[in-house]
Amino acid sequence: MATTPDAAFEALMNGVTSWDLPKEFIPCELLLTGEAAFPVMVNDKGQVLIAASSYGQGRLVVISHERYLLHAGLAPFLLNAVRWLCPSPEAPIVVHSTLASLGNILSNSGLEALVQPQPGETLGVYCTDANNDTLTEKLVRFVKRGGGLLIGGQACYWASQHGHDKVLSSFPGNQVTSVAGVYFTDVYGNRDSFEVSKEVPNLTLYVKCEDEIKYDQQQLLEGMSEMDIEREALPSQLLVHGQRAFPLGVDNSFNCFLAAARYGHGRVVLGGHESLMLSEAMLPFVLNALHWLMGSQTGRIGLASEMKALKSMLPNGSFQWSETEHLTSDLSVFCCCSFTNIDPKKVEEFVAEGGGLLIGAEASLWGQRNPGSDCMTQYPNNIILKCFGLGIISKAVKNGSFPVPNPQVIDYHIRKALAQFESMIYGQKNILQERWLKKLVKDCSYMFQMTHQRVSIYDSVKEHALKLIQNEGFPSMSEEHPILNGSSQAFLLSLAYELFKSGVDVSQLLPPPSLLPPTESPMVIKISTDNRNSWVSTGLYLPEGQVAQITLPSDATNAKLKVLIGCHTDNISEAKTYYRPPVMTYIYHLNSSQKTISWLYGGLLYIIVPHKYNRDDVSVTISGAVSAPYFRIGKTTQEEWKNLTKYSEAPWGELATDNIILTIPKEYLKILRDPYPLLQLWDEMVQAVAKLAGVPFPLQRPERVVLDKQISLGYLHSGYPIMGNISIAEGIIDEILIRSHGIWGVMHELGHNQQKGRWHFRPHTTEALCNLWSIYVHETVLNIHRDQVHPSLKPELRKQRIKNHLDKGAPLSNWVVWTALETYLQLQEGFGWEPFIQTFADYQVLPDLPRDNESKMNLWVKKFSEVVQKNLAPFFEAWGWPVQNDVAESLAHLPEWQENPMKMYTPEVTE
Repeated sequence: MATTPDAAFEALMNGVTSWDLPKEFIPCELLLTGEAAFPVMVNDKGQVLIAASSYGQGRLVVISHERYLLHAGLAPFLLNAVRWLCPSPEAPIVVHSTLASLGNILSNSGLEALVQPQPGETLGVYCTDANNDTLTEKLVRFVKRGGGLLIGGQACYWASQHGHDKVLSSFPGNQVTSVAGVYFTDVYGNRDSFEVSKEVPNLTLYVKCEDEIKYDQQQLLEGMSEMDIEREALPSQLLVHGQRAFPLGVDNSFNCFLAAARYGHGRVVLGGHESLMLSEAMLPFVLNALHWLMGSQTGRIGLASEMKALKSMLPNGSFQWSETEHLTSDLSVFCCCSFTNIDPKKVEEFVAEGGGLLIGAEASLWGQRNPGSDCMTQYPNNIILKCFGLGIISKAVKNGSFPVPNPQVIDYHIRKALAQFESMIYGQKNILQERWLKKLVKDCSYMFQMTHQRVSIYDSVKEHALKLIQNEGFPSMSEEHPILNGSSQAFLLSLAYELFKSGVDVSQLLPPPSLLPPTESPMVIKISTDNRNSWVSTGLYLPEGQVAQITLPSDATNAKLKVLIGCHTDNISEAKTYYRPPVMTYIYHLNSSQKTISWLYGGLLYIIVPHKYNRDDVSVTISGAVSAPYFRIGKTTQEEWKNLTKYSEAPWGELATDNIILTIPKEYLKILRDPYPLLQLWDEMVQAVAKLAGVPFPLQRPERVVLDKQISLGYLHSGYPIMGNISIAEGIIDEILIRSHGIWGVMHELGHNQQKGRWHFRPHTTEALCNLWSIYVHETVLNIHRDQVHPSLKPELRKQRIKNHLDKGAPLSNWVVWTALETYLQLQEGFGWEPFIQTFADYQVLPDLPRDNESKMNLWVKKFSEVVQKNLAPFFEAWGWPVQNDVAESLAHLPEWQENPMKMYTPEVTE
């Protein structure tokens, strides 16, 4: 029997070549919310008119007008439907008396059907209309046990008589089909144009059926004007993605922390932390929630152990309680924080058949313990919650007090927002609220995590997003044609990235690439323990959209190696204007012996080696990539370099030593005939950096400098790699220019990379201590005196800063940047560089160092004084340091620093 949606669709559509619907009957649109539900017939407006699903052991086919069940033109499909619904070839087929002529259609094709008012005890197929409310419980049990149900109806007229806000919960047909996630709605279906699809059709993003939700919101939020979570534990953000799920508590950025949903006959209330359900401030809401969850039921409320405090918090006699860890038949509502020991199917059926769930749970701790995992699919609670249209995200909401949503205005919802964006892009009147865009792209990312299993309600979101990219074209940008953050193009750019991350092939997102010829033979990269905690350059470039293959020995697949495409690691998503894509790099985990890789933007290829890598040499083989200009000192010849810069079509290249790697646009590298003298100088400069820091040389891993057209902060910033603007390219690859004018910026960032928290007093020395490395390199390697290396180091400016600081009373708050640097410069000018080298080296091995600034500053006073064998307490006190009495006393035996330069500014020191 066909079990997957694809196989089921094929069985249902076998031999169906056209849809022949009677024009005189207007169908209603069907709403699909269940994971098992999938569309079979969709009109040109995207409305579902026929759907199929399953529940328990049985199946359903739902048709959007009962008269379609009597139409001979649909005979091929109706026959397929009955055969697919049959649990066995000999199972009885029963037709309700109102559909007697359907029995004739079936019998004319060789299927015998009985006409009777209800299904028999023997499991088979039952065909009925959706207007009868006397068989609800019997039909749900029939399907759950394994029967097949063919049901047709139209809810629009019913809604006009009974209320549009009651259709989804009260229309007779929905009392049955809702347990399988299919609903008749009060929305008229268009019958002008239909095509027979060859595969499961795509679902529309959003079916407008908000009336019932408004009343639910109103009931749940009655008597509340705000949600005060100022004093509560930080709740996790929630993903509200189901069409019958809705937010109840949101912060100012639309991050939801409290939500609810209807599912089948039942209801769910979810909070992003158990404290939301156990807080005195939230008692009015909890009381509302329990009444709403109970509905018309009269059973007991089950309390799992972590929620048993509810019993004593609420008024006596409000409800009947039972402490239990299990779902039992006498419960109407179950309150818990997790479903660890409960069968997910039992939870789903409990709600579908009328039960209520009150859940308080957070995923932040799980996210910290499981970095890199997909929270939506792997966090245990989400495995159950997603079927209700809800999910818990591993990111937290900030504390605060937030107004409750207006029940008259159904606020942000991922499906509604994406549908509005789609309408806007396709030139229709709907305009998406710009403030929704940031939230929407994040939610799409979480939503796309759930699309690995051919589930229509999830796949449809991904399909609509992909179609947007394909119809609009992949966004491009440059300095001349930037993209504004918050624009529709910026959103499409982020959407494409999230689609790629979720597994969409690059060929579906980009136009066919102009393939560049790969290297003639595969490149083999040797990885050893010497490469720990670093990127290993491969000398290869992967063009955008092009595919490469990575091969490694099967016994190395657990070594946690990764391949990085691109080196421009700055995420500039928060920039106001994009001159390049916000995310330019992508990482693949080499957890299988063969891996196919590609990337939207291409980039240089690297092997990332983990910090604890401890294997013998591993050979990583790469084929399908192109050679990039790559010069390694001592290995690459001038002739090889000449050919690489002349013939390589890669736009980026690298200059490398064992201690520094420079990543530069090829246009600058082409004019560099012999990189050897330049790299020799760079090695000397990095050696000086290491010497001052008191760390071994050669470095454990080479420092990296990567140039980019747009970075996340300033023109340069520290890190691995150090990122710099392309405008500095000439200044870092011109040896003569470096020797004559210096290279302050990069040395400043290398100093940042050497800055250790143990001797760094944040925020005072953040932009001060690192400058020691700049000065040291310029004076000891480049022979450029500090007076000339930076305008702020002119002697007259230095003196003025000291005077200004002391005139203010030497407050520590003023001791920052150049003022703070001056303290260290005076020490250096008094004692030379060796005490710094010695002190930094000592600090590298000192155990149990303090963490607060005052203790750290006193330790520095003590250590530096001991190295130079002078009592420096008066010197540091003159600068406003909080020198403690016991430290000053411990140094009193050392000789006074007679040359203390602060004596000339502070009379107190002179006495």
